[in-house]
Amino acid sequence: MAKSENILVAGATGRQGGSVVRALSKAGYRLKALTRNPSSKAALSLRSLGIGVVVGDMLHEESLANAMKEIDVVFTMTTPFQSTHENEVAQGINMVNAARAAGIGYFVFSSVASADKNTGIPHFETKYKVEQHLVRSGIPYTIMGPVAFMENFIQPFALPDLRNGKISRGLPGARAVQLIAVEDIGSFAAFVIRNRGDFLSKRIDIAGDERTGDETAAILSKEIGKTIEYESFPAERLTAQNPDLAIMMKWQAANSYTADITALRRDYPEVGWNTLEEWAKGIDWKSLLA
Repeated sequence: MAKSENILVAGATGRQGGSVVRALSKAGYRLKALTRNPSSKAALSLRSLGIGVVVGDMLHEESLANAMKEIDVVFTMTTPFQSTHENEVAQGINMVNAARAAGIGYFVFSSVASADKNTGIPHFETKYKVEQHLVRSGIPYTIMGPVAFMENFIQPFALPDLRNGKISRGLPGARAVQLIAVEDIGSFAAFVIRNRGDFLSKRIDIAGDERTGDETAAILSKEIGKTIEYESFPAERLTAQNPDLAIMMKWQAANSYTADITALRRDYPEVGWNTLEEWAKGIDWKSLLA
């Protein structure tokens, strides 16, 4: 499609949205990043890269009208972890409604893998409500469903364990979970937007690898240069702190994501599709764990 199109990216100051911005910018598209705080460090960083920053709050539909002006394509995601599940639904619905009112020609929503499988996981169910609203809206769309992020292993909550030589999850060590590098989410989003005719009205789950906890520990041990042990704990331990994650861990213990990794690699090789080993080789472990 024409690189002269204007694309609005919501969540551009975060991990996933940032990866989409980088991939689209590299592909030569004209971009605008939606943010509530145009003075934030992340927003200023985007400006320094020549990316336009527009103000809007996904919880307030009326604030999105100006952000949607002269926009051809919208990419959005939602998150429950900085607010509430009800607000996550509102975020997505408001973006869809504003896009419809603005006559947006194409809408890409990044949901989560298996959100359409009646999982009972609260932050999966909220995203599925947004998916359903988007499908009903009449806007040409594509829905992406990324699996668990490889970057979760290096989030601030995980670093203390890594420094102590372990990774911990509420799953048995032999339980395999599909994984994806955030970089590949951005690459796939750019590919979808560029080739949207092949993806219109479709929902596609995406992953780059599948690893057990024990395999993950072995891979990280090799790349970090010290032994990392995998520690399993009962998912119930998370209930008091984060009941949503506890429910997700219980679901993952009995179910699997179903992204077709073989087909994704075969059909869309341009994306790259990092394995866990490839992703880990790109991390500056020495600085990260200092």
